[in-house]
Amino acid sequence: MARLTHVALHVKNLASCVAFYQDYIGMQLVRDRHVNGKHIIWLAEPGKADTFIFVILPHGPGHQQSPVDFSHLGFALASKQQVDAVAKKAENDGRLLWPVKEEPYPVGYYCGVLDPDGNRVEFSYGQPLGDN
Repeated sequence: MARLTHVALHVKNLASCVAFYQDYIGMQLVRDRHVNGKHIIWLAEPGKADTFIFVILPHGPGHQQSPVDFSHLGFALASKQQVDAVAKKAENDGRLLWPVKEEPYPVGYYCGVLDPDGNRVEFSYGQPLGDN
C-alpha cells in the first residue's frame, strides 16, 4: 500500500512562503538544499519529519485558483480558540479567506487563509482527522 509522504509547492516567493508555514503552522526547517541552481526547502511539523514534509520549490508562477475551486491544504488545531486566533491573525495580516464557521460533523469549526502564493489553507477543529 502506498503512503503519502510529502506535498510539493512550486511558489513565486520562496522566503515568504517558508515564513508563512513556519509562522502559521509552526513547521520547522528539515532540509535547506541547493540543487542545480535551485534553492529547495523541506519543512515539517515538529516531530513528524520522518512521516510527512512540505517541499517548497522556487520560481513558480504563483497560484491562481477559481473562486469555485475549493482545493486547499488542511491543518487540524487543538481547539476552537486556536482556530479563532489563526482567523484573527490572518485578518490582521490581510490573509483571511473564509471567516470562522461551524458546520455539522465531520466538517467542524474552521477558517480559511491564503498563503503568500495564493494557496488556500484551512485551519480546523473537530474533524475526525489529525490529533483532535
